Amino acid sequence: MAIFLIALTKKLMNQLNPSIKHHTLVGIFIGIWIWIFTFYIKPFDGTTGDYTWWTFLSIGFSLIAFMCYFVTSMLQDSIYRINYKWNVIFEVLSILFFLSINLIFSYLYYKSPFLYGILTFSEFFYATLKSTIIFTPIIIFARSLTLKFLPEEKEIITTSIPEKIEKKITIRGEYKLDILKIKASDLVCISKSQNYVEVFFIENNSIQSKLIRSSLKKINSEISFLIQVHRSHLINPSHFKSWKDSNTILLTQIEIPISKNYKNNLSAI
Repeated sequence: MAIFLIALTKKLMNQLNPSIKHHTLVGIFIGIWIWIFTFYIKPFDGTTGDYTWWTFLSIGFSLIAFMCYFVTSMLQDSIYRINYKWNVIFEVLSILFFLSINLIFSYLYYKSPFLYGILTFSEFFYATLKSTIIFTPIIIFARSLTLKFLPEEKEIITTSIPEKIEKKITIRGEYKLDILKIKASDLVCISKSQNYVEVFFIENNSIQSKLIRSSLKKINSEISFLIQVHRSHLINPSHFKSWKDSNTILLTQIEIPISKNYKNNLSAI
């Protein structure tokens, strides 16, 4: 089982989006599954609760699971925004964190005046262990299944360009002589400068720039491989080097600010 879980999480690492919006769907799925499982399977052997008791138990467990998973999604979203990466360790820790807090709060509800559960914590733990073993692969499956509802992010990933681009591109401005011809691979970024755009490119191993009277929107529509990272900046992703901090990236011989609205786009690529 452990080998299966590790293999499956590794397979999902390049696709997984740990955002809150993404995992709200997962939380709803988990809540519904727990309600069905608890109400119809009745996992506590020897428990003699009536129909009302099992109804309260299953609904409570369902809501607790959803809330615990939502807390987990908030935590992992914060980690993702700090590190801009997601790996097997983060994935496993997130699932273990969810299972742990869900176990604790479910037991507290089980012992509450609504239910007056008779099992001790250790008995409750062992009674739910079998369902947890069944439940964990379902969580991983749900996390992968909801990727199908994120076509925009998949599209972003497929727009990345090869590391070396040898074709020539021509950037034209409003004036007849306002023109720049360079290799696509030499284009680093383009920034808005009032009624102009400033094109940064590599020439003789150093960064050069040229002002052209045009708009950033027009340039973005003409050069397909550019990625918008700020309302005033387009970048060639092949020149991306590293994150300087949470709001700035380092390109070849230049640094560019990153807007919050475009941060996930760049992280996905």
